[in-house]
Parts: sequence; structure tokens; C-alpha cells
Amino acid sequence: MLQVFGFDRIGVVVGDLYFLDPVQKKGQEGAEHGVRLEVRLLEPGELKGSIYSARPISIGAPVWRADLLETVDGPPGSLDRAHHHPRMQDWEPRGRTFDAELSADPVGWVGRQLSDLEGLLDRAGVEVDATLAADAGSLRAVVPEVQRAVTAMLDQVKAGTLGTAPAGEQLTGARISWL
Repeated sequence: MLQVFGFDRIGVVVGDLYFLDPVQKKGQEGAEHGVRLEVRLLEPGELKGSIYSARPISIGAPVWRADLLETVDGPPGSLDRAHHHPRMQDWEPRGRTFDAELSADPVGWVGRQLSDLEGLLDRAGVEVDATLAADAGSLRAVVPEVQRAVTAMLDQVKAGTLGTAPAGEQLTGARISWL
């Protein structure tokens, strides 16, 4: 599942994730699943037809990511692998940051991060101009809606209806998600 909250130049994308890294790092053995949330740059495309045609929309590069993940074989709702990436570069995350507040209150923590979009962008190395400042105000107004979307997806992961492996396959590696 993918949900998008879009503004002038910033989008918040939220999706479920099932992940099994074939080159597992110590402490990250086994599959994980949960919800991934990213702040991304948006770009409107040129119309492809008449003034009435649908406008292409590009969801561009991520600038920040939160992974609300847990071990698949662990207790549902544990979020034992929850972390965030305060900075992204060339589509790649730059180091995992673990935060006790994130694991203790993931939805509240996400809301606090998104409510300070200017600070989040500054820490990610993105210069905040007037358009991004306006997007920050617009995002603050819908943070509760983003939080509801995250809560609903986390509940569905916990119930086993999202963030699941393909049925009937023996996997050695997988990434099932939009994000």
C-alpha cells in the first residue's frame, strides 16, 4: 500500500514494507516488516495533451526516511528495528539512527518530526526557501492525517495483512514495497 501527501515541492509518502536482506548484518538477521515513511521532493510534469489532460507527477528523491520496522519472527508491534535516516544522498540512506522515543511512540515521534519540516530539511542538508517554508506550514496542518495513515498501516502489519512475504515462496532475499 502507498499513501502520498503532496504539497508544492514536498511530499510525504507512507508505505508498508517486507524486507529480507540476503547479506544480513550482525543484529539484523531474519526478515523484517513494517511501515516506511519518507519526505520526498515532488515535481509536476508538463501536460501531455490538452489543458484537460492529467498532469504527470514525479515523486523524486528522498531527503529523510523513518523505518518503523520489526523482526517478522518477533512479537507483533515490537518495532525492535525502528530507526530513521536523517540524511539521504543520491537515493541512498546515510546511516541508521536509533532513537528510544521512536520505538516508544513511533506515531507521535513521526508527528513531531514532520511538524518541524524546516528543521528536518536543514538537518538533511536542504536549504529552506519560501516555497518549502510554505510547504512546512501546510504539512503541519495535516500531520494528524499522516499519523492516522501510519497508525492504520502499522495495525495492518501487526494483523498480518500488510508487510508480508509472497505466499508459497522460499525467499533468500526480498524487498516488497513501493518505497
